Amino acid sequence: MARPRRRHPAVAGIDEAALAEFRAGIRRRYTDEQILEQLRASAERLGRSPTMREFAADSEADVHPQTVIEHFGTWNAAKRAAGLTPRRFISREELLEQLQRLGEELGRTPTARDLDANRRRVASKSLIWHTFGSLSAALREAGFDVPIGDEKLERAVAQGAVLARQLGRLPRMADWKTARRDDRSMLSEWQVYRLVDIDVGPWAAFQFLVRERLREEGVTVNPDGSL
Repeated sequence: MARPRRRHPAVAGIDEAALAEFRAGIRRRYTDEQILEQLRASAERLGRSPTMREFAADSEADVHPQTVIEHFGTWNAAKRAAGLTPRRFISREELLEQLQRLGEELGRTPTARDLDANRRRVASKSLIWHTFGSLSAALREAGFDVPIGDEKLERAVAQGAVLARQLGRLPRMADWKTARRDDRSMLSEWQVYRLVDIDVGPWAAFQFLVRERLREEGVTVNPDGSL
């Protein structure tokens, strides 16, 4: 199991209230009207309503697209306020950029829950699924490490062996749920449960696989599951 991400001491020591005040000050660098003027000017240079990528690539625009979103909530809301017609369709590349940007902010692979929590800044799950076939496929194309099939189970077994060493026994579903709160890279306990393709006692079957892995590593596992 991966260790929780450790922050640099300088980052960990930032005062949250001071940071919030700083961010508010940064946002005040531009008025809403100044941002709208830049959007209109960019559209005039391009000859069409700009996408986020096109606006970011416009050398004459000195506002970052994320600043636009912070002021207006969404990219399309800003374009409407500027009198520009939002494009009805978002490109595949823009969807991937949104996922990559969200992953950078979170410091991990985004989940479906993250998409719901950031609906004002990220496309809907349904649009992503319609475009890529699944969220996992979209995340893989965006460059995230998203295991599939047997690879998922192999990773879960390896994580289960690490967790068992920490607990001193084979992990129960409740143990897994608790561990995942600190390590979001882990599958949920129900995802692990469904990975084990057996009709009766899937979690016990998973514990068996973890036991076999531990034995391969030279660890003695007692009949009651203790190490």
